[in-house]
Amino acid sequence: MQTCIVHQIRNSMRYVTYGDRKRVAADLKPVYRAINAERATDALGAFDEKCGAKYPMIADSWRARWPQIIPFLALPADLRRAVYATNSMENFNRQIRKTIKTRGHFPDEQAATKVIYLAIQRSERKWLKPYNWTGALRGLKIHFGDRLPD
Repeated sequence: MQTCIVHQIRNSMRYVTYGDRKRVAADLKPVYRAINAERATDALGAFDEKCGAKYPMIADSWRARWPQIIPFLALPADLRRAVYATNSMENFNRQIRKTIKTRGHFPDEQAATKVIYLAIQRSERKWLKPYNWTGALRGLKIHFGDRLPD
């Protein structure tokens, strides 16, 4: 389970006044761009010292979701770019739910499986190749080498 970093940042920014947005966003970058969880914890502490008096709810929000953010911090930089946001998965799930919802009910499990398969085939045509997929694939191989075939 991983929290979408983009959604976490947007959630944090909704508490910030318009005049402070650029400064707070810049102060928050070291947290999610840290090379590992320990440095991210230190960066979150520094952010809390700097902005915590005016915006204490931001650091609290990150700490509350910390167990879901840590898996993202364990990934190599190239792979982080590919999984930075979960929007593509959310969109994919929405397309499947939409297809199932319009059908109403199914006579058996096989019929439902066929409809889901066709929805996946249809949505696959719309998928775009992520930026720098070669770097992301290299990161996957390094991080999950035992799970990926050669």
